[in-house]
Amino acid sequence: MNTNEVALVTGGNKGLGREIVRQLATEGLTVYLGARDAERGLSARDALAKEGLDVRFVQLDVTDPGSVGAAVKSIEADAGRLDALVNNAGIVVEWGTKVADITADQLREVYEVNVFGVVTVTSACIPLLRRSPNGRIVNMSSGLGSLTLLADQDSYLSTQKFLAYSSSKAALNALTVVYSNALRADGIKVNSANPGLVATDLNAASDAPRGGRTTTDGARNPVHLALLSANGPTATFTGGGESPTAPVPW
Repeated sequence: MNTNEVALVTGGNKGLGREIVRQLATEGLTVYLGARDAERGLSARDALAKEGLDVRFVQLDVTDPGSVGAAVKSIEADAGRLDALVNNAGIVVEWGTKVADITADQLREVYEVNVFGVVTVTSACIPLLRRSPNGRIVNMSSGLGSLTLLADQDSYLSTQKFLAYSSSKAALNALTVVYSNALRADGIKVNSANPGLVATDLNAASDAPRGGRTTTDGARNPVHLALLSANGPTATFTGGGESPTAPVPW
């Protein structure tokens, strides 16, 4: 059994997920890099291992319960527990599409990853998180999931009309609060992270990534939440600014 703290990061083979893996491993954690594509996941693991980091690959497709179950069983056999889960995997489908043209099928596609996938992974990981003296769950949200900011006509975010993505992140924030209340007695903290607008493939329009923040900056808040001490907060929504602890309105 591993004596280091143990973390799982979904969607960890590239972009923000990979940087979260790197930063957590740099802090001394054993990090399981979850990725749907085995070739890409193994390549990311090998690159991080060359930095002397304890990163291990698990094939994990958040939309496939069988894949999730196999990954969690592998972590259990290898490490015996889980101290931190970062639900990072997510998708956007709406670039360049008007709200009136977004279909229910597009919503289903986004929710399958951003909402239902989080439930699938979290449910599978809760037994391992309960074995930790200080379990933490970090849900990767967005300012675009803030109902307060979306309703504020003076906010830039209110001009970004991402029907599927924004509503999925608002739903994710609700999951954060409900899971937090349900798992509080187990000592498991559940928080939403806002990385800000980061230049990654997720924010790509055409061939050019959008975003003013680097992955290093964007990873600060989720990594902070994944490293919370036993007396740290739960049911919070933070990040997106200069301080990783800056609150974001629900």
